[in-house]
Amino acid sequence: MDPTHPRPAVTELRLSAFKSHRGAAFPLGPVTLFAGASGSGKSNALEAYGCLAGLGGGRELAEVFPDPVACVPERARPDAQGRRGFRIGCTVDGPAGPVELDLAVQAEPELRIVGERLTSRGQTLLTTALRDPGRRSVQAAWLTGGSVGVTRAPLPDDRLGTALLPLRVAGSTEGQRRVLAAAEQVVVALRAVFPCDPQPQRMRGPVPAGTGLLRGGCDNLAEVLRRTREECATRHAALVEAARAGCAGPVADLSARALPDGRIGAELGRGPAGATPLGRLGEGELRFLALALVLLTGPGVLAVDPAAELLPAQQAMTVLADGLDRGLDARQTGELLRLALLSCGRGHVRLAAAVGEGAGGARGLAGVSVVDLVA
Repeated sequence: MDPTHPRPAVTELRLSAFKSHRGAAFPLGPVTLFAGASGSGKSNALEAYGCLAGLGGGRELAEVFPDPVACVPERARPDAQGRRGFRIGCTVDGPAGPVELDLAVQAEPELRIVGERLTSRGQTLLTTALRDPGRRSVQAAWLTGGSVGVTRAPLPDDRLGTALLPLRVAGSTEGQRRVLAAAEQVVVALRAVFPCDPQPQRMRGPVPAGTGLLRGGCDNLAEVLRRTREECATRHAALVEAARAGCAGPVADLSARALPDGRIGAELGRGPAGATPLGRLGEGELRFLALALVLLTGPGVLAVDPAAELLPAQQAMTVLADGLDRGLDARQTGELLRLALLSCGRGHVRLAAAVGEGAGGARGLAGVSVVDLVA
């Protein structure tokens, strides 16, 4: 076990050939900001991370990549068989040590996985390769150890092989146990990812009661605010404190309640000045409140499906926030970074976000890694 990484976490993102990126490797810390001008590839990096997360969660390739040709780098020429594709990967650190996952995807003439490799400390644990283009499968080989060495079997070409290994490997030999530990570590880290892009235009009005889990667009913010207020006084108090820093005017409280029609509405309490419904707040204030709530909460309140292999206390959730500073002023962005560092310092939340060229004023801030991209 690696005591420096008790919770599985993605510590490097590799974009060997994906959209605007070629031969790129980005180290990821607890708080990582991708900074650069429009067109520099910030969103592309977060998209690739989100795609790996979807595959780690068991989703099919076509669902994760609805427009696979758009993922192929520009000017990439097809081979003699008319094939083009892209390559992405990551490193996941955790109790099993660093584990590398690399994936080659064919986008044309048809979408399929054509190669996958899982390695740890220089040893190959799993490889897959497309042997027969006429079959919808890849030939997989994973470490067995002992007298057999490796086990070979076909796997589907539309799913991540690493995510399927826990169902295929018995774990009866030391080699198989190594494969299982590495695969489960990768799956745990990738499934605990929450892509978040608050949509203010959908957050203004009252919302129907639902699951109580915040969706990625944060359109059910009012419902989750009520749940937070009722279930966790400490978290609610921290959110009110953040609202004082990020919202204009006095803030005495942040409340949500059921309306006569059964829907849930929320408002900022202004003390003697009354209250301001969420619908009257500016877009930047709404985005700020939603992102603050995300950073102060966890998988139990967010619409994510973490792996069942580990208890929630042994997992680290990663928030992917494209345009973290979009519509926000320096004061609001600074408060979000304060909340991120506070939560990430406890080890249960990580943040990977895209910001403008100024990096949201985060340069030189202890605990924040800035990745500068050039268009």
